[in-house]
Amino acid sequence: MNQLRQLMLEELRRRNFADTTIRTYLHGVEHFSRYFHRRPDQLGPGDIRKYQAALFTTFKFSPNTVILRLAALRFFYIHVLKRGWSIAETPYPKKVRHLPQVLSQEEVARLIDASDSAFHRILLMTLYATGARRAEAAHLKVRDIDSQRMVVHIRGGKGAKDRDVMLSPKLLDALRVYWRGLRRKPTDWLFPGNRWHTASHPVSTKVLWSACQLAAERAGLEHKHIHPHTLRHCFATHLLEAGADLRTIQMLLGHRDLEETTIYLHLSRRHLSATGSPLDALPIRVEEKPTQSA
Repeated sequence: MNQLRQLMLEELRRRNFADTTIRTYLHGVEHFSRYFHRRPDQLGPGDIRKYQAALFTTFKFSPNTVILRLAALRFFYIHVLKRGWSIAETPYPKKVRHLPQVLSQEEVARLIDASDSAFHRILLMTLYATGARRAEAAHLKVRDIDSQRMVVHIRGGKGAKDRDVMLSPKLLDALRVYWRGLRRKPTDWLFPGNRWHTASHPVSTKVLWSACQLAAERAGLEHKHIHPHTLRHCFATHLLEAGADLRTIQMLLGHRDLEETTIYLHLSRRHLSATGSPLDALPIRVEEKPTQSA
């Protein structure tokens, strides 16, 4: 398996897949192999069908997770083993699209103020102020903060695309306070790793996840299931409510398709309240007392 894993890793890197996708794909093939207690190159289409069924029945995975696992296996069989892959025999389940959790601006303020450290606080502020994905925020570099043009350069985002987002004056002030408090001024990563923030590598994405979880508990918002992507959804929804157009938000988020961005129309209070219910146009009276059943 080690040799196959290395081959798959090389194929993924040759195609410049994102680190998160690489980890997901490698884990998916390893899980498939462990399920049957056999090397993955010794397993065939019949095993894949059994595994797909088990993902739903035994592991209770969501359709979206199953799609990811199948994508990993498809990549492995086509690009590593150089075998065929039948879409007819291995159909992808229908993708489920849930509306994301969004906090009000007051709740975002509570979340940030409840941070358990100054470092977690600046991470949460950066996530919300830029709408960056957690890996994008973790991999920001010092040179990406452009105070002359008041923009933040987000490099190597999803799909290996760069983009610029606005630099909030409030975030800039907070970053300057954070910078003055560092023991050693970084020359590369804006948020260096290790507990003293002096490492030559960036902070891990797990730290951003923990920052959200701990702040949510301290703010009494743990029932909201808050994670770094929640602040990205809040960024987009609050911009839409403030009057920004969908095309601008699409560019700021780095969405490839405008359809991805339209989901925020379902979350914006301004857009939901702009159209009244057809019930309000009916010439009916409202009962003052509840009717009694016969």
